[in-house]
Order: sequence, then C-alpha cells, then structure tokens
Amino acid sequence: MEFKDYYATLGVEPDADDKAIKTAYRKLARQYHPDVSSLAGAEEKFKEVAEAYDVLHSPEKRAEYDELRLARQQRQRYSSTSQGASAGSAGSDQDFADFFASMFGSGSAHQSPFGDNRFAQKGSDVEIEMPVFLEETLESTSKPVEFMLPYRDERGRMQELKKSLKVKIPAGVRDGERIRLKGQGAPGSGNAANGDLYLHIRLVPHPLFDVEGHNLVLTVPLAPWEAALGAKVTIPTLVGKIQLTIRPNSQSGQRLRIKGKGLVGKAGPGDLFAVLKVVMPQHADEASRTLWTQLAKTAEFDPRAEWSQAS
Repeated sequence: MEFKDYYATLGVEPDADDKAIKTAYRKLARQYHPDVSSLAGAEEKFKEVAEAYDVLHSPEKRAEYDELRLARQQRQRYSSTSQGASAGSAGSDQDFADFFASMFGSGSAHQSPFGDNRFAQKGSDVEIEMPVFLEETLESTSKPVEFMLPYRDERGRMQELKKSLKVKIPAGVRDGERIRLKGQGAPGSGNAANGDLYLHIRLVPHPLFDVEGHNLVLTVPLAPWEAALGAKVTIPTLVGKIQLTIRPNSQSGQRLRIKGKGLVGKAGPGDLFAVLKVVMPQHADEASRTLWTQLAKTAEFDPRAEWSQAS
C-alpha cells in the first residue's frame, strides 16, 4: 500500500493543533460529501478526508503515524544517497500497510472471503463507513450505499461485484454506532450463507454545532454592548432559526439552555446550549474610542477584583 500523507490530504501543517485539524476536516467534509457535492470523484475524496481525520484527531493514532512518517522521511533521505532507494521506499510503504491494517482492521470488502478453502463456507462480513449529517439524525431516513463484494467465479478466480443498496438509517443514530444488515455481505461458497454488512456511522462534524451526548453546543458571538445592555439575537438550530433573549450584564462563557433543540434520543430530544462569547470589534473609529475612554473613566468596575481577594 502506497504511503498516504494525511496532513496534505487535510491541507494542514504537521504541527497543526487539534482545532485546526477539526476545522479543516469540517470544511472538506462539507465540500466533498457525496450527498451534496457534484464534483467528479467527490466520494473517493471524502473517504480520503475521513480516513485522514480518523488518524490525526486521535492522539494515539497520530503519534504512531508521526513516528512512521518521520522514519519514512529519514529512510528516503538516506536512500537518496545510496543505491537502495527503491528498496527503502518499498519498505516504508509496507510499514504503512501494516499501520493501516492495525488502525482500520485487515478485514474489508476487498478481502478474499474463502482463502484456499473451496468447500462450503459462510461469506465474509463487509464493513463500511456511513457518513451522516446531524440534520439527518432527527428522523429516520433512507440513504443509498455502494460497495464492492468479493466472490469466486466458476474457475476459482477472485472477482469483485459492485452492489448498491438503499438502507434505512434510524432516527437518533450516534457517531460510532454499528448497524448490521444480515446477508448483505460477501456471498458464501457451497450453498453457505452470505456474510453480513456492517455500517459504521460517522457523524459529519457540523460547522456550527458541537455534540455532547444528545445535546448540541453553539457558540454565540456577542458585541460588548449586547452583553451589557441585553439583546435579542437570531440563532440557528438544526430545524430552523429562533430568537434568543440575552439578559443585561451577560458574561462571556455563560451557557443558555434551549430545551428540546438538541438531537433525538430514546428518552426524548436533547437540548441546545448557547455559549455566549463576547467579541471586540477589530477596528474602532475615533468616536468609538472616545466612548470607550469615557466608559473606562466612569465605570466603577474592576474585572480582576477577585485576584486581590485571593492574595
């Protein structure tokens, strides 16, 4: 298996933090998701992006991948000054193949289900990822899925067959959930039963909402005067926009609960938590600076008063 540069796939630097990796993935996932993209090769690109994110957002997987990547770079530098360049490259690609198998499992829809056994044997199971948008979890929905099935022809040669299904995704599915479709895997030999198809649900990260169990979290930016004086702001939910009342003297980091606007759950819908974030204008004209100066002189307020109490 050819080595894959997951950093290049996401368009981030090797020292990118988790936030940058998550932001890049969100952007690319929305761009290439096969349900919304009309770009040629979008589905394959989406799978590459999802694979890269799966490794880089996990500290353990990323550390192992970085070690492999560094060893590969060192091996290439060494081989460029010797006669063993091709061997060094082949070795590093095999290392990556071993890494890929350990991260994602050696079983796949492309693996021979029978090996050397020509007698009756149940077909192998097939496991694929099913990307689902948060909006799609609110009610049951049918989604098309295509995958390749291995089979042995009449001469005993391994072939691949494309299979298309429309599968029902139940409301309230969670990230990492596994859905079994009995008998939809690789065909069995000698009249044995087919294998099963397993769908691994992967919730596509939303550009606005974070997920906490059945709840959603939305960061709501506020101007300083909105936090000080109170305001009514329009905020998005998964089912439309609503008006949120900001009370006077609201604090940055304060969480406001909007009941029932989260994800679907067995015990009922979760909630939406609006996290207030006071942001300053990036630029201020002379009149604005004058007002800020007057406020600084007249307001009896010390934001660090609790420091003196603690000392």
